[in-house]
Parts: sequence; C-alpha cells; structure tokens
Amino acid sequence: MTSQFKTGETTGAAKLNIGGKDIDLPLLKGTVGPEVIDVRALYRQTGLFTYDPGFTSTASCDSSITYIDGDQGILLYRGYPIDEIAEQGNFMETAYLLLYGDLPNATEMKEFEHAITYHTMVHEQLQNFYRGFRRDAHPMSIMVGVVGALASFYHDSTDINDPHQRMVASYRMIAKMPTLAAMAFKYSIGQPFVYPRNDLGYAENFLRMCFAVPAEDFKVNPVLARAMDRLLILQADHEQNASTSTVRLAGSSGANPFACIAAGIACLWGPAHGGANEAALNMLSEIGTVDRIPEFIARAKDKDDPFRLMGFGHRVYKNYDPRAKVMQATAHEVLDELGIDDDPLLHVARELERIALEDPYFIEKKLYPNVDFYSGITMRALGFPTTMFTVLFALSRTVGWIAQWSEMIDDPKQKIGRPRQLYTGPTERRYVSLGERKG
Repeated sequence: MTSQFKTGETTGAAKLNIGGKDIDLPLLKGTVGPEVIDVRALYRQTGLFTYDPGFTSTASCDSSITYIDGDQGILLYRGYPIDEIAEQGNFMETAYLLLYGDLPNATEMKEFEHAITYHTMVHEQLQNFYRGFRRDAHPMSIMVGVVGALASFYHDSTDINDPHQRMVASYRMIAKMPTLAAMAFKYSIGQPFVYPRNDLGYAENFLRMCFAVPAEDFKVNPVLARAMDRLLILQADHEQNASTSTVRLAGSSGANPFACIAAGIACLWGPAHGGANEAALNMLSEIGTVDRIPEFIARAKDKDDPFRLMGFGHRVYKNYDPRAKVMQATAHEVLDELGIDDDPLLHVARELERIALEDPYFIEKKLYPNVDFYSGITMRALGFPTTMFTVLFALSRTVGWIAQWSEMIDDPKQKIGRPRQLYTGPTERRYVSLGERKG
C-alpha cells in the first residue's frame, strides 16, 4: 500500500568537492526524521563508492511502515505510538495496520481475523519434517527448515508477480507461524503436536498449542493470553534491522516469500540480534541470587571489567525504550497473576530492575531496562525455556517482515541488492604452475 503521507521530495543539494570538481547530490525529505543524501549517481559521476560498514548511515530503501527516533525514545507503527497500540489494541489489529497502512474498521477486522484463523492448520506431511530432526535440535534450526519448506507445499502462492498469490502467502505465513512454532516447542520437549482451534484468538491459540496435552482439558488464562498478545505487538516490526534487511535482500532477487521469511529467521537466530532476551536471562542465571547483585553492579560500573549487564540500554534508543514501559507492566501482571515466589531468577530480575531505575550511575548513562529484559522475564514466567525465546521473536516479527517484503515488491525503485566493497586484497598476479611454486 502506498501511504498518502509518503514524500521523498528533493529539498536541496549537498555539495561534494572531489579533486576540485563540485558534485551536487540531492537531499531527500521524508515525512519525519533526518534528510538523506541521495548517492545513487555518485559512482556514475565520480567513479567512487561510499564506505559504510553495517550500513548504519545508509538508507537502503524508503518505507512508510515503521519510524524510530532513538534519541527521543519514539517508535511508531504507521504513525501510531507503540505504547498506544499495545495498551489499547491487539495483535490482529496491528498485523492489519502493518500490512495495509490503516487500522481496520469492524467489517475489515472480522474478515481479516476469519482469513487468518482458517489458514492456521498446516499440511499434515509437515510433521515428517519435524521428526527428521534430532530430538535435541534447537527449535530455531527447526524453524529455519520448516518455514523454508512451506514453498514445497503451497505452490499456488509463490508467484511474486501475482498480487493475489502474494496476499495468500502473507496470510498463510501469519496464520501458520504460531502452529509451526508450537510444533517446534512440542517436538523439543517430546510431547505430541496440538492442532489449532478456530474458536480461539491468535495468542490464545498459540499458548494452547504450546501447553495443552491430550490427557486433560486446557483453558488459557486470559491474563497470560493478553501478555502474549502484547509481546507479539511490541516485537512485530522495528524498521530496517538485520533480519528485516535480510528479508528485503532475499526478496530483491525474486525469491519466493517463504524462502525470504526463512532467511529472516536465520538472521534473527544470531545472538547479536534475536538472542538479546535469552542473553538477559542467562545473565540473571549467572548472578544467581539477590545477595550477589551488588558484586555484579560493581563489575558493570568498572570500565576495565568486560562484564556487561544484558537487557539494559539499547543500541538504537538513547532514551527509554518505548516498548519497555508496556512490557514492564505486562511482566508484573504475569508475575502477580501466577504468584511466582519460588523462582530465584525472577527475584534477581525484580531487584536488579529496582536498582537500575534508582541508581544515579544507570540513570546518568541511560541504562534503563529494555524490552528484552522484560520480555525474557515474561516468557520464562509463561513457561517457555530460553531456547524458545528467539522462536517467539520470529513469530512476532513475521508480520513485520511480510509488510516490509510486500512494500519492497511494490516499490518501482527497488533493485536487486548488490552492496559494493572496499577491496583490500592482492593486486593482479600471474598464475604459476604447481611445479614452479616455491615451497
């Protein structure tokens, strides 16, 4: 969908002087945020490339989906503040918003929920894929495989040039990802798979597929279902991060949508990206007990000690992570609802949170607890092992990946991704036969 607010207008030019020659590079203006220098003609005019490892100062696309201002602690989905969506809306509304650009009316919401609900079952033969993995396989390795395998089962929705097939593929992935994730969880703990139910909401259905067993009835606690729903909302999209950029890069080659999402899952698996909440829980395990917290606080303040508090501060947000406020309240709601008093890690988490919010060092350095800190606590309280944390992240992020992929497909300016490089290897050399090479 093309946003009515999208501009991309030229507002002036940046002047670059190379070897005495002046080059004018257009300045482009978005609806909000800094202007960008359009360097598309730079190589043609100068024979030079830009050098930007990690692309941290480079816009690879224009997008109308998500906006982040890390200095101000702002995160907007299609212009809506993340805290308003998470506190007042639900994940299905959020998914519709990210896909189509506007919140649905009552009729649109009903039709969308119906379409997603009736796509939640997966092909029965997919069970064979799970059973081909070792019993102790990491759930993320399973997810990379089975999501990519969807292209083998749904041939009628792999033609990216057909808008209807793209829509069907999008709905299928949003609908089937909870089923696939729950199956990965069940397989990892040696329990039978649980089929989805059409009378349950998105988050309810997922929790039931994860924690129900054939031996007894299972009723989802509404407080826990709401917590799961908020978790999905808060992690649904986050602009052009590593996994989203991977989805776009894979999609730029014309790859089918299932393969693109599998590529995003593979990227998300990296500990520097999707593993932050797992790292936060591992840190709490390392601390172990409340009485050891002062020791680790002192280590965190010692610039010569490599120890870092995981789940505090954020690379993008130099202010408070806007998602953390909602996740903080959600984590406390879950802990209060479950009445968990015997988990030492959660005691450590609560005390560490209190100290971080009161200690002048943390306040001055803006090392506030971030969304990963609270989401890790919440997922542990819900009953998920740390190996499932990144799987839940992938489940949340699927709708954002699909929205970004769809936007890319519709963008007439988008080309196949082809970053350039600063070559530092040998200059041209002559081939020497094996017998003439010196040992």
